[in-house]
Amino acid sequence: MEKVDSEELFNYKGHNLSKNAMKLDLIEAAEDLEIRDSDIFIETYPKSGTIWTQNIVCLILYEGHRNGTENILITHRSASIEYNVHNVDITQLPSPRVIMSHLPYYLVPKTLRAKKGKVIYVYRNPKDILVSYFHFINSWSGMEKSRNLEECMQKFLSGNVVGSLVFDHVKGWYTHQNEFNILFLCYEEMIQDLRGAVLKICKFIGKELSSQEVDKVVEMSTFKNMKADPRANIAKTYEECFGEKNITHLRKGTVGDWKNIMTVSQSERFDNIFQAHMKDIGLKFIWDLKEIQSTQNGKLQEPLQEDKDKKCSTQM
Repeated sequence: MEKVDSEELFNYKGHNLSKNAMKLDLIEAAEDLEIRDSDIFIETYPKSGTIWTQNIVCLILYEGHRNGTENILITHRSASIEYNVHNVDITQLPSPRVIMSHLPYYLVPKTLRAKKGKVIYVYRNPKDILVSYFHFINSWSGMEKSRNLEECMQKFLSGNVVGSLVFDHVKGWYTHQNEFNILFLCYEEMIQDLRGAVLKICKFIGKELSSQEVDKVVEMSTFKNMKADPRANIAKTYEECFGEKNITHLRKGTVGDWKNIMTVSQSERFDNIFQAHMKDIGLKFIWDLKEIQSTQNGKLQEPLQEDKDKKCSTQM
């Protein structure tokens, strides 16, 4: 175990975790966690649609979650390995278990890497991750705040944040995908075609739903309805576990918010670093919803120069 120069971060085998929320004993035991064939792991880099995906999967699997007869928090239904703040005993959860993690591929249970269980990996354009993370850390007293986006961006692009370097996380899972039974989903495509994403997940986990049930899952998975659902809006969890009443978790759920805060210079610097790390990765990244059609060939796309010039903020 290594140390990092931060009161808020703890580095475990090369991966940064939040000291205030992590459960070290559970992380250390994670590699030996016995995986069941029916297990569903939701893997993301932080601020990439984690709770959203957990909610979708739980709505698909549990009728009581869909019809509102079961009042169970997402963080209870879908416990996290490293941030198990409710101390849910994952080993005692009934099958199929829905387990959430932000861990890199090399820290997850060993048998998961032997294609036992299923992994749903959701990735998001990292500029929007940065902006979401910036607002999140500045709303939680348990995180080291950044005075402005520039300060946050420097830490983010050096990996000195919770989750470490986003590019390493995505690349690690992508380049080792043959070791897992894994489905990759693009956050922006999920927003554009939520019903299509629900159907993909249903097929992947082997759960058949009627057309009406799929419609219900889609309806309850919209940002507006999730924010109004106390089971899915985990602000209550932060209040109960950390005493935080003003946490910003479900903030906007949009695509391209980076244009409202990043300068042209910041955007271009980000693009250069992104390309240096990700140029050989076959995943398509969508920086604005209108770019979806232009990325159908599967190639990486940088933000359109016109968008960078016209829409990037000139304020820090």
